[in-house]
Amino acid sequence: MSHRHHPEAHRHDELADGTTVAEYWDRRYRESGPVWSGRPNASLVAVAPPATGLALDLACGEGGDAVWLAEQGWRVVAVDISATAVDRGRAAASERGLGDAIEWVVADLADWTAPDGLALVSACFLQSTVELDRIGILRRAAEHIAVGGHLLSVAHAEMPPWSPHGGDTGITPSSELADLALDPARWVVEIAELRERGATGPDGEAAILRDSVVLVRRTA
Repeated sequence: MSHRHHPEAHRHDELADGTTVAEYWDRRYRESGPVWSGRPNASLVAVAPPATGLALDLACGEGGDAVWLAEQGWRVVAVDISATAVDRGRAAASERGLGDAIEWVVADLADWTAPDGLALVSACFLQSTVELDRIGILRRAAEHIAVGGHLLSVAHAEMPPWSPHGGDTGITPSSELADLALDPARWVVEIAELRERGATGPDGEAAILRDSVVLVRRTA
């Protein structure tokens, strides 16, 4: 994501130092000012379908995507493991008069259950430096999408060159679809492509990044 290049939803077990994953991410947010720009991810803006009901923003961070979705007319459930991040998202929504359009949830997506009747599930850069069952999370969320609704997954195909975890992630549109293993009798692929975008690193360095973008629609 241009504004939040990390996923904030992880397993709830302890890390090697005894810190829980929730504590780890919440500390990351508390120890700095705003981590992301507040702008929505470019691929979400480019490919999101028109608002038709309830959208779920997985690992919402400080709420840039959730706020944008609400501005487009969606009702939104925005979920993140960090209470600090969620508080910042809630404040941003309130400043724009969107407080009633977004339900903010602090939860670990590894054991959180999505509401039924979703018209859109958006997962932008649901990738992690700690253990994360991202495909399991996406599959479970997809089960709650209503007929006609969409699942959008945007992922780093390669990490930014300034990332300490740089390099190829192994995620491509084809690998994403293979891992999701959605029933072709119930789902149709609308977009499965690599998209390039310009980005600027923390020290002002410019780069062209490649993202895997997959948008599927439930048909039955």
